Amino acid sequence: MKPAALLPGIALVALGMGAVQASQVYRWTDAQGHAQYADRLDERVPAQAVARLEVPVEAAVVARLRVEQGDAGALAWVDNLLAGPIEVMLHADGGGSLVSDPALPARGTVAAQSGALLARIVQGNPRLRVAAVPGTPNARPRDVEYGYPLQTASLRIQQAWDGGFSHADDENRHAVDFAAPLGTPVLAARDGVVMQSEAGFGDATPGEDDAGLVARANFIRVLHDDGTMALYAHLQTGGVLVRLGQHVRRGQVIGLSGNTGRSTAPHLHFVVQANRGMRLQSVPFRMFGPHGILRFGNARAGGG
Repeated sequence: MKPAALLPGIALVALGMGAVQASQVYRWTDAQGHAQYADRLDERVPAQAVARLEVPVEAAVVARLRVEQGDAGALAWVDNLLAGPIEVMLHADGGGSLVSDPALPARGTVAAQSGALLARIVQGNPRLRVAAVPGTPNARPRDVEYGYPLQTASLRIQQAWDGGFSHADDENRHAVDFAAPLGTPVLAARDGVVMQSEAGFGDATPGEDDAGLVARANFIRVLHDDGTMALYAHLQTGGVLVRLGQHVRRGQVIGLSGNTGRSTAPHLHFVVQANRGMRLQSVPFRMFGPHGILRFGNARAGGG
């Protein structure tokens, strides 16, 4: 058989890839001569002392497809750039009489921040592409009581389970949107490891289409010991206070709430998810709030 004529190359895969945008950051020098940075102006700082910086931002890359030419064909590797496992699917488009080992599409899991060989292309010259989903499909959710994810005694739910605005799909059916002023400390609701985060997006621009906004929310994804993952989303610019791979404890401050992405008002979007075989599915959860056990229904709720 004739070896594949694929050229070595690299392809990047992102979850919800959005267009590159510029996030605005302000810089000034304080009374002690130290440079200070923030995404909002401090009214106490004279306007002439402030420099406005434009910081380009794009959606975080999850995985990288590498194609290496070898004596026995082209080797398709996938590198996991997250601090937690991912599941991947390698597809081939075109390329004539394709022969590969294993046959494509090929599916597998890749451990945190490592690489895995997905397939060897023996014959053909296909266009390869890879899809990636956080987590592994063997997650087994345990019945755990989650802590309230905001450092505040108030409680107001903008949208609960099965909310009609954005909680109708499998990924978000059991999500809860907690109203929170900008900059409210976000707490880890359960022990885990920070596997993914995004901190560089600015607030939504009026008139932007929903598809573009979804991909531009700042967030933290925490991996739990049963394979489930908690997503804390719509954080403010620079509102991620933890690093990839960091172990966090329940009640620890991990971020600051905001209004980025597809958001009509400042809030924290909280959801527990599990990988169900190349797709994410939200998982029902129990939570203890500021005033006791919380009940999440399918109706819009408010209080506190």
